[in-house]
Amino acid sequence: MVKILVSSCLYGEHVRYDDGDVPCLDERFLKWKEEGRFVPVCPEVFGGLPIPRPDSQRVGEKVLSCTGLDVTREYTLGAEESLRLAKEAQVGFALMKADSPSCGNRFIYDGTFTDTKKEGVGLAVEYLQRAGFTVFNEEELDQAEALLKDLEEKDGE
Repeated sequence: MVKILVSSCLYGEHVRYDDGDVPCLDERFLKWKEEGRFVPVCPEVFGGLPIPRPDSQRVGEKVLSCTGLDVTREYTLGAEESLRLAKEAQVGFALMKADSPSCGNRFIYDGTFTDTKKEGVGLAVEYLQRAGFTVFNEEELDQAEALLKDLEEKDGE
């Protein structure tokens, strides 16, 4: 069975900075969850950050909290652990939370804390992509489903 790395907040765990979750309720996602395909990760928690925690955004190569604290080290440790788990579980791909400073795969917030997005990727996604993993977000389930089908077909050969 092809495994999928997934952001813990999409999985339904309360790990976000605001102690919330943003569970993905798409039928396909719920089916994959029921099948036991998911390997949930929260890079921020893996890096030692508390729940709740101040909102953070990528600013160049750093990750800064809205209070001005440099949390790059914690985000880096979390990215490294997420990558380690992806390799260990031999996931086929990742399904990560859009726009997150760790998990965003297309856009991230621009570091001004004004709700402005820019093209870019979160730190964990950067590590995953550099290692060759394909990363989708919760709005790209059609593409994720197509890749899963291809990987299942290859796995069945």
